[in-house]
Amino acid sequence: MFLDTSRYAQVAQDDTTDAQGRPVKALRLRRLPYVIGDPHAVTDHDRLDVLAQASHADGTRFWHIADANTALDARELVAVPGDTLTLPRT
Repeated sequence: MFLDTSRYAQVAQDDTTDAQGRPVKALRLRRLPYVIGDPHAVTDHDRLDVLAQASHADGTRFWHIADANTALDARELVAVPGDTLTLPRT
């Protein structure tokens, strides 16, 4: 259902039904691991995929940065120049 690189690839799923009684799959809550990282001062036009490419040689790992900063909306992490976010080391 998810790509191997997705943050949801290893999350358990449950079978349930929607409001109309149709069968659907639902993801269980995903626990965020503790992450060691380094501070990064946000600059104008920063993007998480570009930061992930620069730090991990894989732009699809942008969600690791979002998880390290417990962001539900990753765009908010780079919205304000001068803010600081954590770039995970691994």
